[in-house]
Amino acid sequence: MLTLENLVLEQDDFRLTADLTVPDGARVAVIGPSGAGKSTLLSAIAGFFAPASGRILWNGQDLAPLAPGARPLSILFQDQNLFAHLTVAQNLGLGVNPSLRLTATDRAAIATALARTGLEGLADRRPGQLSGGQQSRVALARALLRARPLLLLDEPFAALGPALKAEMLAMVAKIAAEANTTVLMVSHDPADARNFAPLAILVVEGQALAPQPTAKLLDNPPPALARYLGN
Repeated sequence: MLTLENLVLEQDDFRLTADLTVPDGARVAVIGPSGAGKSTLLSAIAGFFAPASGRILWNGQDLAPLAPGARPLSILFQDQNLFAHLTVAQNLGLGVNPSLRLTATDRAAIATALARTGLEGLADRRPGQLSGGQQSRVALARALLRARPLLLLDEPFAALGPALKAEMLAMVAKIAAEANTTVLMVSHDPADARNFAPLAILVVEGQALAPQPTAKLLDNPPPALARYLGN
């Protein structure tokens, strides 16, 4: 269970507060106007942005002392964060062991992750030889190999076409359900939020509000969200 306890994020004239809990295994959209702090909230959970005050807890454990790589989570960014000089298999191997000293068991796990994400036969290619959709699959496969209980999605599929984006989100939903992974997804697309996430955290006017049913929120948005959505 993810808990943001009296959390305050500040930078220059930016301020965001959050006091909420996300249930285990939930799929949650993080939605709100541009610049409201959605990506900043995910960065704080991941350990890349230090809170001014408050705590970020996972199953009661304060994550503050943990470096980003030691936290019980994986995060996917829009740029996929793949290393251009490494092969697909090597990029995946970084999710298992950053030194790339891989055992036979590790290589078998990489082969399984490639198969699950539809990347069979592409292990020896480099990211520049892949389509955008294939690069997204590599980033997702690497997150699978890390097998962390919390997955943060900072619009990693935003550059994909509608059909491919829907396919990737369906794949994430299926894999998350199998592993009971908790997923937080920043989204600017109401349709994606409806289809992927039963719950939503609204980030608006300096607050990240407690999760609520996504459909209910989008069907009856508060004024600030309605203006953003063009309602």
